[in-house]
Amino acid sequence: MADAGPQALCAREPRVPAERLVAEMVPPPRFDSVRFDTYNPDPAQPSQSEAVTVLAGFAAGLGGAHATGAGKRRWFSKKPAAVSAPRGVYLDGGYGVGKTHLLASLWHATPAEPALKAFGTFVELTNLVGALGFQQTVQTLGGHRLLCIDEFELDDPGDTVLVSSLLSRLVEQGVALAATSNTLPGKLGEGRFAAADFLREIQGLSAHFRPLRIDGQDYRHRGLPEAPSPFSDEQVAKAAYATEGASLDDFPGLLDHLARVHPSRYGALTDGITAVCLTDVGPVPDQSTALRLVVLADRLYDREIPVLASGSPFDKLFSEEMLNGGYRKKYFRAISRLTALARDAKPLVSQ
Repeated sequence: MADAGPQALCAREPRVPAERLVAEMVPPPRFDSVRFDTYNPDPAQPSQSEAVTVLAGFAAGLGGAHATGAGKRRWFSKKPAAVSAPRGVYLDGGYGVGKTHLLASLWHATPAEPALKAFGTFVELTNLVGALGFQQTVQTLGGHRLLCIDEFELDDPGDTVLVSSLLSRLVEQGVALAATSNTLPGKLGEGRFAAADFLREIQGLSAHFRPLRIDGQDYRHRGLPEAPSPFSDEQVAKAAYATEGASLDDFPGLLDHLARVHPSRYGALTDGITAVCLTDVGPVPDQSTALRLVVLADRLYDREIPVLASGSPFDKLFSEEMLNGGYRKKYFRAISRLTALARDAKPLVSQ
């Protein structure tokens, strides 16, 4: 048995200083060791192999001097000329085709020191602007070779304009860009290909991006057995007490707690947690709660934290109305990721 009882996420109220936001702009733990040669293209989807080839070439082209023409910034020099050739790629595909794997592989393959490359989600980038201010963010990222933005949010017009303005300034400084995105609200279907939405929403930046289409099905469940059925409350609690570093929370209570913690802190909420154990999992009551749960699912997946649960299975978390609405791509991604984490958690239960 673990030396101490499980922790409770509901008892945590993390604070995240600006320095940590900057330091954490690297691929998350799940994607720390991924590379182009660890990506397994689906033989039935030639666009996946093509994406690897194109991105590897893009990374190689970012070597040498900074795109402004100088390895180090000279503050007395003239404003750098606009870069004519596309200095960005947009990975265009559905959930589970490996876009984040490829984006992180691009970061790793780019021949520059880690301090000259940045990787983060759209939410993390907006949080950085909020913490540092617009001008300081431009100065912080302006000398970088590459900025990778995962899950570019098209849902909030204000944030989209803010980040588009930031990226325009960074492009002027010679920073190369790479991005993936979600689907605009109101777009039905799986939002499998959102390039037209993305390029339209970022307006003047569209000329700097080359869309790279990636077809395929969700790799997280390709050829794998079905996710385990939910366990009993007793099994979940016993596993939590037996697993060092595990947390144990009542699901409805956790949803309430997430409303009191800013989504930018959900990663810090899980610091030091080795497994998340949840009892009484059930359908989320409303869309705001559902979207917060999506962010938590992303942070748990990034950090490879298994999730053991009792109650309803994860594919019953979101109502049919939610799954048929404008945020359906986010909800299906959350189901996919939580299902993978539930599979990882199965060994925690004593047989």
